[in-house]
Amino acid sequence: MNPTPNRNDHTKLTKQLTTYNERLNIALLVYLVFKHLRDVDFEDNHRRRWVALMVLSRVIQQLQQLYGQDRILLRARPKKLGLGTAYIHGLKHASGNFVIIMDADLSHHPKYLPSFIKKQLETGASIVTGTRYVNGGGVHGWNLMRKLTSRGANVLAQTLLWPGASDLTGSFRLYRKSVLEDIISSCVSKGYVFQMEMIVQASRKGYHIEEVPITFVDSLAYLLVTT
Repeated sequence: MNPTPNRNDHTKLTKQLTTYNERLNIALLVYLVFKHLRDVDFEDNHRRRWVALMVLSRVIQQLQQLYGQDRILLRARPKKLGLGTAYIHGLKHASGNFVIIMDADLSHHPKYLPSFIKKQLETGASIVTGTRYVNGGGVHGWNLMRKLTSRGANVLAQTLLWPGASDLTGSFRLYRKSVLEDIISSCVSKGYVFQMEMIVQASRKGYHIEEVPITFVDSLAYLLVTT
């Protein structure tokens, strides 16, 4: 099978957004996704967790009218149940052969999505993960202490776990769907440690991991001027 998530073949990409209280961001984020993935066959799978569901539902319904009900999906859960179970819930509804997971708070810019897909095509990787800690990557909007804490945690994990990736705590990733299903079934962590365990499990299982430099943005104002 051609691994390219392209409209011209039978491979499809599902992009899963874990939303918590981002109803004000979701329309902008969806617009940016469609802007940067014009030639890719994909669906938007929003895994809603807990807050203000009715308001978000109305926003999603308007987006479905604009982009199509077959491309914008809302899969709600009754309450907050944890990040790992949100991934599992989203996978149950994902029809793509590849899955991109990204945050819905605008910290992950959709402009990097073509780079993820290109890297997967060039290397045949099972996982392509965004990294802040290689040449071309970085962070905007964090103070020095937060940067040092994040960098220190990743260096410690690199030393102890040898995971085969430079940014274990990041959550902007492209997975082959079958690989994601396998990794999740092996994970036991909850919360945001789950992101770290997923990469470690993938490395232990021998899956091919590649990286793409990204800039993590902790500021809506910065994101708006870079669109």
